[in-house]
Amino acid sequence: MLCLSTWSVQNAVVAEDGQSSIEPRSFLTCATEVARLLGVEDVAVKPDDRHARHLAHAVRRSLLERASLPEELFAPLMAAAVYDPDPSFCRWFVEPAVYVFGRRRVMAALVDYLRIGTDAERAGAVRAWYCAHVPLRADRSPAYGPGGVRDPALDESQDLKDAWLEASLRGIHRSH
Repeated sequence: MLCLSTWSVQNAVVAEDGQSSIEPRSFLTCATEVARLLGVEDVAVKPDDRHARHLAHAVRRSLLERASLPEELFAPLMAAAVYDPDPSFCRWFVEPAVYVFGRRRVMAALVDYLRIGTDAERAGAVRAWYCAHVPLRADRSPAYGPGGVRDPALDESQDLKDAWLEASLRGIHRSH
């Protein structure tokens, strides 16, 4: 099952060897898309790393304060997490996705990036994978679940951890 974002897949060409050739993206374009979908003002694209971090900061609180997010936001959130060059900050995109869409879905998307992404996307998926293990607390986000109760199926991920290890090993063998 391919869980890579429709947003990314629409811009991909899969070569005969199964590798994707995703049109160049940047953290700035990903953060801008998240901000646009959230209705955050000042989403004009300026070629400046500080602008990307500013946009990320502007959407962070909005993402964590919402009890739900539109489906169309999942793919751009995952792309922003993968393209964020700072492992300390990619959590800003991963954590709300885990709360709203579930750890299982987030991890499945990251496994797909690891399997068929570019080298840069695979490196970003590794950074984001760590963040996907964020401990969930009912008091952290209203998206945790109604009345502090969460459907365990949203976060069941052992099979995805196994898939991650398998994809990681294939990547190591492929590079040697």
